[in-house]
Amino acid sequence: MKTRFLLALMSMGVVASSTSCSKEHKEKEEKIKFLVTSPLQKDTTITKEYVSQIHAYQHIEVRALEKGYLQKIYVDEGQRVQQGQLMFQIMPMVYKAELQKSKAEANYVGIEYQNTKLLADKNVVSKNELALAQAKLDKANAEVGLAKTHLDFTTIRAPFSGIMDHFQARLGSLVDEGDLLTTLSDNSKMWVYFNVPEAEYLAYKAHARTEAETKVKLMMANNEVFTHPGVVQTIEADFNNETGNIAFRATFPNPEGLLRNGETGSVLMTVPLKNAVIIPQKATFEVLEKKFVYVVDAKNKVHQTEVTVASEMPDLYIISAGLKATDKIMLEGIRKVKEGDKIRFTYEEPKAVISHLKVYSE
Repeated sequence: MKTRFLLALMSMGVVASSTSCSKEHKEKEEKIKFLVTSPLQKDTTITKEYVSQIHAYQHIEVRALEKGYLQKIYVDEGQRVQQGQLMFQIMPMVYKAELQKSKAEANYVGIEYQNTKLLADKNVVSKNELALAQAKLDKANAEVGLAKTHLDFTTIRAPFSGIMDHFQARLGSLVDEGDLLTTLSDNSKMWVYFNVPEAEYLAYKAHARTEAETKVKLMMANNEVFTHPGVVQTIEADFNNETGNIAFRATFPNPEGLLRNGETGSVLMTVPLKNAVIIPQKATFEVLEKKFVYVVDAKNKVHQTEVTVASEMPDLYIISAGLKATDKIMLEGIRKVKEGDKIRFTYEEPKAVISHLKVYSE
């Protein structure tokens, strides 16, 4: 009996001690005040980044128009050339001879025509014979024009001002008709292509009514923004059924010649958002690659709520699902509470929170 009495006393002491500790812990928790705010709902803009390909405004292959030996090269690789400037000379002797032969034949036929015309004027020969002589003369003159064209093809000039690329044939090489000699790029302005998803295309078409709203920037491969802004001037006709994207083309001025054909970069486009729900990044936490916040209910209890991030800005997330503008969310102390905890808090207006916001890590 004595032993049972002692055990009962000890058990009561443990329960009393446990109750006392629980009360102290609860009182301690209730003394902590957490900072709580709400999402900010407003019209805003975000910057979307699209992988892009950079092409020269004009980029062509320069090919041989006649067969022969490459006799002279008047330019160098990487050189800027002007429209009409002499670039290559293919050995022209054969074509000069052909031209001289054609001219001689044309002169001969011309004399025959004059003689026939004199006889026709005196009614010695018929008009049909005169017409036949005229046809022969026209054919001879056409042969002269053709020979001259072939001779001109041995001289290759720049069709527009631009930059020479690598030579594909060297001096003295035997080139055939159609052989590639080099490429020529006019990079005074650049065409930058990028793909836009359907939803963002629709948003763009709904808002981009002025040139200012169609301006974009270019992030180069060194993560620096290109000095000159570009303008979206062309949208392709069809969507890609496999990706759901449509191709945009922006034109960028390139007066310093910094951009070259074939470069890569990212187009930065400003996209307007109406009634966007905005929260601080530090109010969120991640579980299995999903974003969550703690929402405070009417009884001051916290509940873990999943949110969908539509876009990211410095220190901020734009939320597309999971929150309303009237919800209260924990801003700090999210690592110190768990589902269902009752908290005491201080509420701060979302505008005041965002105005001095910095990303916070606990």
